[in-house]
Amino acid sequence: MNWFCYILRCADDTLYCGITNDLDKRLAAHNTGTASKYTRVRLPVDLVFAETCADRSTASKREMEIKGLKREDKLELIKLTAASENQ
Repeated sequence: MNWFCYILRCADDTLYCGITNDLDKRLAAHNTGTASKYTRVRLPVDLVFAETCADRSTASKREMEIKGLKREDKLELIKLTAASENQ
């Protein structure tokens, strides 16, 4: 089972980072307001970054790393990931 660390861009342009083992289901839950208090009042949300992780522990560690980044660094991570996917 794959785990994912992901970043959402909320309607108010804030970023939210989380982990899941079912990315589609979790994104749907965020957009229906049932996934987190933070995103519930900032709908809709868009998935802007997702990284596959080997297990829950790895995903949680990556989430903590990303949450520790400054906003500018998170935006750069998102930009670099999008650029590499377009190549």
